[in-house]
Amino acid sequence: MSEHGQRRSDATRAPDNSGQGSRRVPMTPGARKVLEAAGRLFYERGIHAVGVDLIAAEAGVTKKTLYDRFGAKDQIVVEYLADRDERWRAFLVAYLERSRSPRSRILAVFDASRDWAEQSLPRGCSMINAHAEIADPAHPAYAVITGQKAWMLELFTDLARPLAPRRAKSLGRSLMLLHEGGLVAYGMGIFPDAIERARQDAQALVRAAVPSG
Repeated sequence: MSEHGQRRSDATRAPDNSGQGSRRVPMTPGARKVLEAAGRLFYERGIHAVGVDLIAAEAGVTKKTLYDRFGAKDQIVVEYLADRDERWRAFLVAYLERSRSPRSRILAVFDASRDWAEQSLPRGCSMINAHAEIADPAHPAYAVITGQKAWMLELFTDLARPLAPRRAKSLGRSLMLLHEGGLVAYGMGIFPDAIERARQDAQALVRAAVPSG
């Protein structure tokens, strides 16, 4: 495989949360009911505001079933965030695989984020929201949150490398800042079309970084 082909493969690789200590719970039907209920409640109300009694009631299971499947609320939080991350990565891969040029692949990330936000993020990025509540590195979900953002930074760096091999790290960081800023502004409702504006700025940034590309 050529170097370019390897980088393309890396940038569209399947979700891998193995390094985050997640996905340890077998997704039986009972566990899936708990995860779906918890995910909805955590995202709508906040992680700290939702207790296991409410999760069990919304899932239609007993607390014993909940604890048997997950052990503790912290593990439900881990699974909730890992599940959101896994679904986002699968969604993103489809956009990257439809894009051919290095420039279009960078912009495809913003296109995917815009569409994902409209479909799944009425209250903003779930990782950013979770980090506002979980800032302790000792919490088992902390690695999922920071790992997801580290993966995004790596992705932007990989996508920038064919355009600016010597500046890939710097360009990747700048693209990441635009992307995350767009997500925050979108989630807070600061101004309309925040992610689309971030995309436009990313396009200008890439054009300035590689004027003759």
